[in-house]
Amino acid sequence: MRPSTQIIVFAIIVGAISGALAGFLVLKYQSPSQNELIKDFYLTENAVHVSPHGLRGKMDKGINDFVLVDLRSQEEYEKEHIMSAINIPAYKDPDTSAYGDIDRILGEFSKLPKDKEIIVYCYSMPCMTGRKIGKLLAENGIYVKHLGIGWNEWKHFWNLWNHEHEWDTTNVEDYIASGKEPGVPKIKDNSQGCPIEGDFGC
Repeated sequence: MRPSTQIIVFAIIVGAISGALAGFLVLKYQSPSQNELIKDFYLTENAVHVSPHGLRGKMDKGINDFVLVDLRSQEEYEKEHIMSAINIPAYKDPDTSAYGDIDRILGEFSKLPKDKEIIVYCYSMPCMTGRKIGKLLAENGIYVKHLGIGWNEWKHFWNLWNHEHEWDTTNVEDYIASGKEPGVPKIKDNSQGCPIEGDFGC
């Protein structure tokens, strides 16, 4: 091959590699549009969050295709918790986190049924405990959903998240248990909790 031909071939190869690399970098680092960000937000919200109203509806119907996990301390759990929830504490006591107990937390979550949705909740809607534990679990191949409210809203702000026409026909105490056992929700034949099915259901 003549030197001039070698230079041309070399230039073509370098140009192709440079073009491919430039294209890759543009695609990788290009900022998503506002519409793409909005779409990603709603896809994430729907993938992660669980409606408390929908959860209450499942309890009323005796549907148990989920495991509800209370992340508060054992002391708080035993005092009161959402009916049917088990306790995998991320707190040693009400004032001391147990975030450092990674092996214990991962071990307990890894034993949960693989054929059920795992739903976590903590103290309140803005509480970061569920998000932090969810991140830890996801980094270790365990994927959980997040209840849209926390214990405080479930117990003390029942009217905040239930439909207004249900305020006089439901009682928060029917959905709360005390002690070491999760408790079993009572099936309600006349339940109005999330009657909508399909993609637009709770």
